[in-house]
Amino acid sequence: MNDLFQRFCDLQNRRQFLINASLGLGAAASTLVTPIATAASKRARTAPNGPHHPPRAKRVIFLFMAGAPSQLDLFDSKPHLEKLHGQPLPKEISKGQRVTTMTRGKEQRICASVFRFAPQGQSGLEMCELLPYLSTQADEIAMIKSTFTESINHDPGKTFFCTGSEIPGKASMGSWLSYGLGTMNKDLPDFVVLTSAFWSGRVNVQALYTRLWGAGFLPSKHQGVALQSVGDPVLFLSNPPGVDRSARRKMLDLVARLNRDEQTRSGDPEIETSLAQQEMAFRMQTSVPELTDLSDEPPAILEMYGPEVHKSGSFARNCLLARRMAERDVRFVQLFHRGWDHHSRLPDNLRGQAQDVDQPIAALMTDLKQRGLLDDTLIVFAGEFGRTVFGQGSIDDRDNYGRDHHPRCFTTWMAGGGVKGGLSYGETDDFCYNVVRDPVHLRDLQATILHLVGIDHERLSVRFQGLDQRLTGVEEARVVHEILA
Repeated sequence: MNDLFQRFCDLQNRRQFLINASLGLGAAASTLVTPIATAASKRARTAPNGPHHPPRAKRVIFLFMAGAPSQLDLFDSKPHLEKLHGQPLPKEISKGQRVTTMTRGKEQRICASVFRFAPQGQSGLEMCELLPYLSTQADEIAMIKSTFTESINHDPGKTFFCTGSEIPGKASMGSWLSYGLGTMNKDLPDFVVLTSAFWSGRVNVQALYTRLWGAGFLPSKHQGVALQSVGDPVLFLSNPPGVDRSARRKMLDLVARLNRDEQTRSGDPEIETSLAQQEMAFRMQTSVPELTDLSDEPPAILEMYGPEVHKSGSFARNCLLARRMAERDVRFVQLFHRGWDHHSRLPDNLRGQAQDVDQPIAALMTDLKQRGLLDDTLIVFAGEFGRTVFGQGSIDDRDNYGRDHHPRCFTTWMAGGGVKGGLSYGETDDFCYNVVRDPVHLRDLQATILHLVGIDHERLSVRFQGLDQRLTGVEEARVVHEILA
């Protein structure tokens, strides 16, 4: 009897106690709330691993420009502001809207862009002179000039964009797609993250946190896998000295048997996740080196992406890797490119940033199209918010002005997978300060992305902390059907 009691006590570790206790309390609570559960909450919950409607896109490549590009200098041309340069921003335009501490209480003087725009392609979509390569893709792009959000600082802004909430700890967009739709390639993760080295002239480079690609309350197997630019592409991918593949296989088989025994005793669901991840890691020892080896790429393809493609960790190289992942049916690829936080020296910094991304993005789109992949691959380009029309620093020095954070309007764009190309959607006022037509909240953008891959954003949910959690939250969100082909 004493031996049995001791065995029971050994099994009741802290984690198992909390699991059992929470299940017991949850069961008791459910008997109280079930009679008053609404039909809407029942309808919201749905089984994962399958689309709700026929998808237009099988996969997503999300180009996230961390730091917030200036829409006024890249996408939303306001040439008439040249005549107003240096004048105060009218109070009826600013409307006392929230600003950051960097410009609070300071005079808001209009700062016209030094860059020129011109119509491109058959559609006549206006593009900035800094984007000559991307301009050749104008007829593939649906530009949304009326995007807006509530976040005014970088950390909550990026967190909101990637996870649907300013509060850290929620599941990221790529994790939702992995959870909701399942895998298309058993040898690679569903969700891969690539972060790029950036032009050396940057200032104000914002940090990136793993929670931006975390699984939150979803099983951890759905979190993003970040590929490294130095050493093993994935940490600890290589076997240690003296351990060959057959020895690793035997070790995993032994660990799996022990884990399954423990799962039978404890019922811990994370054990199954651990087993799946260990098997994935074993397969990735072959699949990831093959993925990241560019030796089979023709010279013409490498040249198309530009000279930086030969530099490990560059945005150009990551764009080429994204195309290779699309070929291998990785569900969600997210490229983070930092360095867009231009509070000063904006013209010089923006030229460098544009040079980093212009040719590689155009090459990615061309490459996907010529391989028949653009039609079912959705490309999304965005930063966490926009930039103000009023300048920072000495705006009379046209090489040294900057712009503050501005959440009330900014430009994002999509291409490929079910999107109507050559389109400019939404409109801002004459000062690029407020949305005046067809507003698109960040949640609307997220709902549209989910719709294009076959997911109804109101139906894919997970019960956590008493709520049916969704990427778009409990607030209203709509699919922007006007930009769909």
